[in-house]
Amino acid sequence: MKQPFIAPLSTTDGDLTIRIYRLEDAAALAAGTNASYEHLRPWMPWATETMTEIDAEVLIRRFIAGYFGNTDFTMGIWRDDQFLGGTGFHLRGRSLDASVGEIGMWIRQDCAGQGLGQQALRLMLKWGFEEWGWERIFWQCDARNAASAKVALNCGLLYEGTLRSDDLTVDGNRRDTQYYAMLRSEYSR
Repeated sequence: MKQPFIAPLSTTDGDLTIRIYRLEDAAALAAGTNASYEHLRPWMPWATETMTEIDAEVLIRRFIAGYFGNTDFTMGIWRDDQFLGGTGFHLRGRSLDASVGEIGMWIRQDCAGQGLGQQALRLMLKWGFEEWGWERIFWQCDARNAASAKVALNCGLLYEGTLRSDDLTVDGNRRDTQYYAMLRSEYSR
């Protein structure tokens, strides 16, 4: 009989920690999202400038349910007690047995452009291949999001292609989506 998968709850590299959200993180999540709305709005359809602590707590409860239900693994990025953004391993409709996860990420506006995205992505790749057992990890972004594409490339993910008119943007227009990925065998080299 196959052992059930129990997702690791956190990883740390120096002063950077990536961990499952806790209910007490609601105020930080709401404040970080609201303060970063203009920065996130073009790329993240879920972003809002009016997230309340109650909204954030409801969201965190969904994150926790997905995490322990092995259907989606959404986490926060922290430096000491400061909330810096969000990340996770997302299955996007695949079975956990497929060993394919998407790393999604957003960084608070006041922390963007300082190398934090690259630091967090490198940590997620290490954690994902070494502890989670992923065989393939991918990253997707709007083709216009040059900063996101740069993070993926600088961390060694390979550009795989662009899906044209792939998804709706927040303003209802269609976007092209770029895909980047790394395989376990590429990480090991």
